[in-house]
Amino acid sequence: MLDTETTGLEVSRGHRIIEIGCVELVDRKLTGNHYHQYINPERDIDQGAIEVHGITGEFLSDKPLFAQIARDFYDFVDGGELIIHNAPFDIGFLDSELQRLDQGYAELDSVCKVVDTLLMARAKHPGQRNNLDALCTRYFVDNSQRDLHGALLDAEILADVYLIMTGGQTTFQLSSGDSGAGDGAQNKSSIRRLDPGRKPLPVIQATTAEIAAHEQQLDVIAQGSGGKVLWRET
Repeated sequence: MLDTETTGLEVSRGHRIIEIGCVELVDRKLTGNHYHQYINPERDIDQGAIEVHGITGEFLSDKPLFAQIARDFYDFVDGGELIIHNAPFDIGFLDSELQRLDQGYAELDSVCKVVDTLLMARAKHPGQRNNLDALCTRYFVDNSQRDLHGALLDAEILADVYLIMTGGQTTFQLSSGDSGAGDGAQNKSSIRRLDPGRKPLPVIQATTAEIAAHEQQLDVIAQGSGGKVLWRET
């Protein structure tokens, strides 16, 4: 799961990335492995952007340049599947940063599979609001800590939303071997993250009537398939 914060909305106007946050899912479980980095953009930050994420130029003045963190970030995501809400925005900024270095980095969608959860949400909920806050409300995901946007915080929230939106049981316990990739000398207390003790996502059980209707449908399938029903195989 990946998210970024930027100096403004339009990469075509020279806006830059100021924060990258990634959390790793394996077999639909958070591993505890993550990447986080603040970045000095070498330019001013739009006031409108500061009102969204609260990150100022003064705070970023002693942070590394993108050129200094590019290899660590690229190696972290290379060959993975990037799950991003409104992927063209983040991928556009990341590709712009990589190309700016002129060091032969390939565009991210050529080395990673990219999944856009905004497109998924629009397909599942046409005509409705599908930003991350709206999805949190729809899926009962606790986003009370999201008074300001933060790349790592939003990546963690997106993980919760994605797992519910794509169905199935989920586990959110982090492993004890949290690598903290990319944190370097960052003060972790300054990085907005979800409370690890937050309430687990709700598990909604099928009702007796729904189970009975399901079995009736399987009976119909069995009659038309000579008894071959995948959902009844053990």
